[in-house]
Amino acid sequence: MKIQMKPIFLRLAIALTLLLPGRATAQGMPVYDNTNFISLAKQLIESGKQTSQLLQTVKFLKQQKENIEKVNNVIRQLKALREMTRNHQRLFDVVQRDLRDILNSPYIKSEEVDKISDSFNAIIENSLDDLEFIDRILSNDFLKMTDGERAKILKEKELESQEMVAEINKKTERYYEIIAFRKMQDRINNRETNY
Repeated sequence: MKIQMKPIFLRLAIALTLLLPGRATAQGMPVYDNTNFISLAKQLIESGKQTSQLLQTVKFLKQQKENIEKVNNVIRQLKALREMTRNHQRLFDVVQRDLRDILNSPYIKSEEVDKISDSFNAIIENSLDDLEFIDRILSNDFLKMTDGERAKILKEKELESQEMVAEINKKTERYYEIIAFRKMQDRINNRETNY
C-alpha cells in the first residue's frame, strides 16, 4: 500500500503545483492595484485645485499691485501738490513783502519801477498759469491721462515752481544789492568833509 500511495501523492502534488496561481518558478501576469490608480486620480484632482487656487492668487496679487501703484501715484501727486502750494505761497510772500520794500526804497529810480514790477508780474502770471494748468490736470477728463502720467507732469510742475521761487529770490536779492550799493554810494557822495 505504501507503493500505491506514492504515485497518488505524487500526482496530487503535481496537480496542485500546476493549478496553483503563484508558481514559485514562473512570474505570471502583472497585477494592477486599483488603490494606486485611485490615489493617482485623487492627486491629479488635488493638483488641479491647487493650480486653480494659485491662478486666483496670482490674479489677486496683480490687482493688489495695480491698487498699490494707484495709491503710490496719488501719494506722489499729493506730495507734488503740497510742495507746489508751498512754493507758490513763498512766491506770493516774497512778492508781497519784498517787492513793496524794493519799490518804496528811495534808491530805486522812478523809471525802474515799471521794469521791476513787470519782471515780478511775469513770474506771478506764470505761476497763476501753472496753477490753472494743474487744476485742469487734476480733473478726470483731461486728456484721459493715467495717474502715473499726472504724477509725472505734477512733478515737472513742482520743479518749475521751485525754479520760479529761486528766480524770484535771485531777483529780490539783486535789487536789494542795487539798493545797498546806491545807499552806500549816496553816503559816500553826501558825506560831510571836515577839511
